[in-house]
Amino acid sequence: MHRHVTRLWLALLVLAEPSAHALDPSSGDGPSFFDDHARGWFWYEITPEPVPEARPEPPPKPPEPPPSPAPVSPQTAPSEEPAPLSAEWFRKNLERYRDQAIDDPTPENVAAYYYLQRVMMDKAQRFTDVARHVVMSDPYLDETVRRPIATYAANEANRQSGQAAGELLNEIATQAGILFFFRSDCPYCHIQAPILAILERNFGFTVYPVSLDGKPMPHGYYPTFKQDRGQAARLGVVSTPAIFLMKPPHEVVPLAQGALSLEELTGRILLAAKESGWIDETRYQHTRGLRPAPLLMTDSPGIPTDAISDPVRLIEALQQPADRRSLP
Repeated sequence: MHRHVTRLWLALLVLAEPSAHALDPSSGDGPSFFDDHARGWFWYEITPEPVPEARPEPPPKPPEPPPSPAPVSPQTAPSEEPAPLSAEWFRKNLERYRDQAIDDPTPENVAAYYYLQRVMMDKAQRFTDVARHVVMSDPYLDETVRRPIATYAANEANRQSGQAAGELLNEIATQAGILFFFRSDCPYCHIQAPILAILERNFGFTVYPVSLDGKPMPHGYYPTFKQDRGQAARLGVVSTPAIFLMKPPHEVVPLAQGALSLEELTGRILLAAKESGWIDETRYQHTRGLRPAPLLMTDSPGIPTDAISDPVRLIEALQQPADRRSLP
């Protein structure tokens, strides 16, 4: 009994002294049970979790602008209807009137088509009359300036061109000869040989015959010939008769690989001589019966851009180099 009382006494003494935990204001989250006895014996309480500090929310992002619509190409403005009875109007509508008259051949539809056709023909006639006046009054456009059309004048032009061609052929014959490849069994070679003989006789050309099969031609033409030793292959001969214009020491110009008339042959000789630079352009034009005439601009870079839409300036631009480039 005495021991039990002693234990109670000691417990009271311990409870009477304030504990260090109760006196320490920094310990725990609040007053001890003895200082806050009004809460009673509900001492086993859950300590509330600390409230996290409220962080300032980031400012809202500005709304993104809506995507700009894709660029829309401007619609082509509807083309204006051409003026009635204009050339463009006829191009667009005359066939429609014709088709209407064919599909529904009433007197009115057929008459409408023929009336329109008559109007178009009258407009064309007026254009023709003005065109003739423009051409005959402008030496740049009048073709008779270059070569006459009247029979007597055309005959004189032919005589002069023949004379000029003969003089040039005689001159070329002193510088170049005719290389003639043939075969003894080629019928076209047989009829080409007499024409080459005329070329020799009339203009003084020397013909150098070469036989591809090593045999002479009949009728006695060019009995003295050379046998082909690979010359034909080097010159690309694939057919006979093959004719070349040969100017020593190294110039060889092809004329034909087939039969030619005398007129065709002389014309090709003159053209080959002109393209090879043996004769000038002026002398060559004389062989065609063309009179000296001014030449117009033929190079597009020489025409100003702003002159394209101005007929007067366009004509002036086309005529500008004529004096410098005309045939003497």
